[in-house]
Amino acid sequence: MTKSMEMNRRDAMKTGLGAATFAALGARVATPLAVSTAPILAASAIAQAQNVGAASEPTMPATGVLLQPGYAKTIAQMAYVWGWPMVNMLNRNAKITQAPYPGLLGGILPAAPRGQVGMLHDYIEPSETFVTCPNQDVVYGLGFFSLDDEPVVAQVPDFGDRFWVYALYDHRTDQFGHVGKPYGTKPGFYLLVGPRWNGLKPNGITDIIRCPTALANAIPRIFQDDTPEDKKAIQSAIDQVVFYPLKDFTGEMKTIEWATAKEIPVPQSTDPDGGGGETKWVVPEKFFDQFGEVLAKVDPLRGEEAMYGQFRLLLDAAEKDAELKKLLVETAVETEKNVIGPFFEWKHNGRPAGNGWNRSTNNAQFGLDYFNRTGTSKSNMFDNRPNETQYFYTDYDAGGKQLSGNGSYAVTFAEGQEPPVNGFWSLTLYNDKHLFHANDLKRYSLGTKNKNLKRNSDGSLTLYVGAKSPGKDKEANWLPAPDGKFSLYIRAYWGKEGILDGSWQPPKIEAVKT
Repeated sequence: MTKSMEMNRRDAMKTGLGAATFAALGARVATPLAVSTAPILAASAIAQAQNVGAASEPTMPATGVLLQPGYAKTIAQMAYVWGWPMVNMLNRNAKITQAPYPGLLGGILPAAPRGQVGMLHDYIEPSETFVTCPNQDVVYGLGFFSLDDEPVVAQVPDFGDRFWVYALYDHRTDQFGHVGKPYGTKPGFYLLVGPRWNGLKPNGITDIIRCPTALANAIPRIFQDDTPEDKKAIQSAIDQVVFYPLKDFTGEMKTIEWATAKEIPVPQSTDPDGGGGETKWVVPEKFFDQFGEVLAKVDPLRGEEAMYGQFRLLLDAAEKDAELKKLLVETAVETEKNVIGPFFEWKHNGRPAGNGWNRSTNNAQFGLDYFNRTGTSKSNMFDNRPNETQYFYTDYDAGGKQLSGNGSYAVTFAEGQEPPVNGFWSLTLYNDKHLFHANDLKRYSLGTKNKNLKRNSDGSLTLYVGAKSPGKDKEANWLPAPDGKFSLYIRAYWGKEGILDGSWQPPKIEAVKT
């Protein structure tokens, strides 16, 4: 059989044609000069196959069926894992947008009414519990929007050479838009709109950025050195990081002096807290009461239609059957413990990065990657995209033992082997709740922002980690640890090739004797 005939045969198989068509194709190849009806037969068969494919749609799950408990539980488990990040977003939005004005919730967390953003004026306080794994390299902002109802203007001031990025998240926790120094974004006014907004671009708006879901939030990040001089220098730019509804747009830059932002009293809540950790944003017992709202607000991605059908069937059946509804609640509690809970351990996040570390995968551009979306939402929600930031994390030393304040550790970057970045890098220490460990030095990370790190004689850089000081001569390079378990976390902002292609490996965490 000739190569040409074999290619024709494969093409025919892809279109679902039968044996008669193969024979016609074979005759056409064998006698190219003969007058034959084969081309007509082939064209007719192809047309019929295409028409059948275009006319038929897959059968969706039937409604009104009686779900046996085992099947219902299976679908409920998947619904819980898939929907966990989005119910999480619903509840964060509900809490933060209670703010009556842009300010600091409890004097700690930036918050604002819907359609606006609250900004810090310095590093985030170590006592915050809104989100796990915050960093103390940037000045943060936070706000939530309903973009179909109310487009939002995002002001971008001139940050000069300073690294910055506005991380914009949709309801799925995927980032949308490209706003920041890595993208060469120019100062101006950027209009954030929802998937169904169909207005015209107003005069004075630099660009329109469309979000695939109506619910969205923004977390601006502006790099700041750990020096009094830079904390002062950054204020004028931060004061113009202002978001507001389109109806308030005048074409002139608005300014808010964030250093004097008012405190917002913390509202009373009957929800259980996180047991000393992050606020408990997903309550298993309430999950399926909220899940229908997610299905209504978040359109399925291509290929998810059948899954949505199964989920809606499940909710419809549970609404009519009290015992089935009880089973869903029991399944949610069980899945929270057995599936969601383990994501908090770094060994269950991302992929191995070498020397006992794992690294983030598909961060903030998860798409259909439910494993990494839900794992990230549980352990360290609101990552940046891989090209903006890569994250490396571990609970263990080089010997595979749990990091503990009972030990002392050295993390040595060989000369020229610090994380290769265009932006900045840092090593951060978190307690067993993935939050900061309060300490007398008020030090929670070390890296680019620190101007007093001491290098070794060979040019390498050793950072020391432990509950006890490594000695006065090394204290500038020391990250204080709690007495109990802790983890380490490397951020590489705007990574170079070694970060992006995975060839750079984090250093070993060596246990040392004191």
